[in-house]
Amino acid sequence: MLECKICGGRTVVRTNVLTSHQPSCADCLKARWTGPAEAAGLTFLRRDKGNRAYGYYRAPCGHEVRRQRELVERMARGETGVRCETCHAAKVAAEAERRGWQLVGPDLQGDPSYRLYRHTCGHEQRVARVNMGSGRFTCGGCGLAWPAAPNNLYVLRFGLADGGVAVKLGHSNNVESRLHDQLQLRRDLPAEILQVVPMPSGAAALRTEKRLHAALRRRCPWAVLPAERFRGVINVKTEIYDAALEPILLAALDAVKAGLRRRRSRRRGA
Repeated sequence: MLECKICGGRTVVRTNVLTSHQPSCADCLKARWTGPAEAAGLTFLRRDKGNRAYGYYRAPCGHEVRRQRELVERMARGETGVRCETCHAAKVAAEAERRGWQLVGPDLQGDPSYRLYRHTCGHEQRVARVNMGSGRFTCGGCGLAWPAAPNNLYVLRFGLADGGVAVKLGHSNNVESRLHDQLQLRRDLPAEILQVVPMPSGAAALRTEKRLHAALRRRCPWAVLPAERFRGVINVKTEIYDAALEPILLAALDAVKAGLRRRRSRRRGA
């Protein structure tokens, strides 16, 4: 029976270990695992018998996780966070269900950014998780490719870092996601959707957008903002306009909307 001079713990060791090796204190060894675990918000359960660098821990959510001790020490220092695989998988599955998909499993090609999903139509497809979250994709079995699928023209307003205001004309099948997931880089600056006009297809939306941009550059070249005005605020390089163009853009979309109504009325009459 040996008593540790550091912690006072007592450990039983074989005589040959005492005479030919440096004995280890079981209590000190345990503290090397439990201390960082508690600082990281985990509960140390046991060491991994198959790999001395790993241990099993109880996460704050209650699930058991296997982690490398060095990673737990980084968690304790605040360099990384705790992520439970069970809770994360449930979050990914719920995200898919909201879009009408079922999570099947990991990506068959081994890309950690992708998952394999099954649509309500039965079609299985690998989809980037970021796209599943934003809805910016279509089902390869029953969905339409973006040129044929319904789309939208939009006008957005952005507050700039220099205190000014800019507006953007564009098209997207999901305007909310386009604004918040792709374009907006500064959450501390205001950004909002001013107008949305549903278009019959992505191709029609793109044609109309290009026509409007050409007319704006021709009529109001002074309103095209240089990239340095919105760099780091809006995630694009061109086609951002001064706020003075806002009423012109809104009027242009009103005209597009009126034209669509007239065409629908003529088709019904025919």
